[in-house]
Amino acid sequence: MARRRFIFDPPERFVAGTIGEPGDRTFFLQARDGARIVSIVLEKVQVAVLAERLGDLLDELDRRGGTEGDERASTPAEAAGTAAFASITAELPGDVAPLDEPLNEAFRAGSLTLGWDVDAERVLVEARAQDEDGEPIDPADDDDEDEDGPDLLRVRLTADAARAFVARASRVVAAGRLPCPLCGAPLDPSGHICPRRNGHFLN
Repeated sequence: MARRRFIFDPPERFVAGTIGEPGDRTFFLQARDGARIVSIVLEKVQVAVLAERLGDLLDELDRRGGTEGDERASTPAEAAGTAAFASITAELPGDVAPLDEPLNEAFRAGSLTLGWDVDAERVLVEARAQDEDGEPIDPADDDDEDEDGPDLLRVRLTADAARAFVARASRVVAAGRLPCPLCGAPLDPSGHICPRRNGHFLN
């Protein structure tokens, strides 16, 4: 099947959001332009890494006066150890509306790429679909002109729109299950078997 390219330059709305209850949430990136809505599924840790790296990029651009480029990239395999990112969520204003309907999964993200377009002064976010085996595809190995490549979502954002994305994504990531006060693992609504209490059940 020929690859599909979903290009938003810029989108009217670009957000991270979820459906489902804490502990059983599905995470989405969603871009909208008029009646055109594209939603892709990804992991919570991918949302956290994207928002964290995007925040770092914006901070670096602020330090440099927004005149020089910077680029980051992340894949699921690089995303370990980012749970602490939830602690940076701040009470910032922004888009708190639910995801737009219809909510149809275009593809499941395997890899994410983040960059800065110096000439256009826009943030570039790209998501590529997983391969047939469910594995991420290295963006460096993907020729955008290859019609047999993975499905692609490409979004260009102003710095202000990128900051709004970071603020919402931070809240989305932090809105999951509360951590156990002893071991730090997520608490289930039905309770938690805590290794710090020798496997005893913690309500």
